[in-house]
Amino acid sequence: MRDRATELSTMLPSLSSGSLKQSPLCLDYQATTPCAAEVVKAMAAYWSEDWGNASSRQHRSGLKAAAAVSLAREQLACHLRVTPQRVIFTSGATEANNLALLGHARARAEQRGAPGHLITLVTEHHAVLDPLRQLQKEGFRLTELQPRADGLLRPEQLAEAFENDTLLVSVMVANNETGVIQPLAELSELCRKRDVVLHSDAAQAFGHVHLDPDALGLDLLSISGHKLYGPKGIGALVVRPEVPINPLQWGGGQEQGLRPGTLPVPLIVGLAKAVELAMEDIKSRQDKLCTLRNQLWDGLRERLPDLILNGSLEHRLPHNLNITIPGVRGSSLHQQLRPLIACSSGSACSQGAPSHVLMALGRTSAEAEASLRLSLGRNTSSEEISQAVESISTVVTDLRAG
Repeated sequence: MRDRATELSTMLPSLSSGSLKQSPLCLDYQATTPCAAEVVKAMAAYWSEDWGNASSRQHRSGLKAAAAVSLAREQLACHLRVTPQRVIFTSGATEANNLALLGHARARAEQRGAPGHLITLVTEHHAVLDPLRQLQKEGFRLTELQPRADGLLRPEQLAEAFENDTLLVSVMVANNETGVIQPLAELSELCRKRDVVLHSDAAQAFGHVHLDPDALGLDLLSISGHKLYGPKGIGALVVRPEVPINPLQWGGGQEQGLRPGTLPVPLIVGLAKAVELAMEDIKSRQDKLCTLRNQLWDGLRERLPDLILNGSLEHRLPHNLNITIPGVRGSSLHQQLRPLIACSSGSACSQGAPSHVLMALGRTSAEAEASLRLSLGRNTSSEEISQAVESISTVVTDLRAG
């Protein structure tokens, strides 16, 4: 065990060795983002100095922790334009998705005395698909809709999919691979007419595009901290008051009895600070990253005219580009790019499997493997985009020549 630990430790970057300076260019900010310096500073005191338990309110330390949580909840609620009571802290968007989908479906089944019908997109993240497929095993019926080739769901498709006992629809704000933004306002209008609850996974969108859950007609909204320069291990579920949810865990009664357990005060404070920072520069960041994304797309197309764009360019997150590269093997492509650019061929959770999202949009397994999800970050520069264009074009040209 000690030898294995030593081996693993050698894989970690060393500041003294200068290995960090040799790191590949990062274009994988949709997998995760670095914690902003301001976020780290905001969390610092709650790791050691103000280390109280927010549920222990009989003394100053606990009261201070509780006040920090309350303030963070209010700040987050303010940016979402909801009341603080509607914000339930979770360990991330995956837990929030599970709580929303399993919790609401089971609550409705108890009320109705029977399971019902659920609707989602086949291109959803597995943090949505897997809980819904679990509900299938419990007797619920599930319809997985196929989006158009551009990744968008047509409202008519949803309207045609409703059944008499449809009780829940889940469609993400923006796809985690293609960055395609769905027409949620139109979809929610259809749901409201039928008294169907609409859930949306906003892990990739919150903090990057303006998001008002009530204006969009969303009943349940999942968000994540580490996608917007906050800490890993924290997220939230935003719940419309009249939407029933059964807890998935019991013990302690925290978070209105929906998510028991000691609250991670530093992470909650960090999430609130990250959201504050995101809202401060959201417009300028959108403009900058959209310009850089277009520079990347135009530069690559000029060098590689046969590139295939995956998903709508118009209805897309400003920091996302997803392309398929014909004429190369995916394994060779990624192997050659790995020392040069940190990017991916799909979701960070796919563990290298061909993207189910791209295959749903019509790509073959081989084409999905020969695809790149290139996602830009707050500090990405025009010079880095030029470097990425040169690196990708050179690698592809060499692979095709070989």
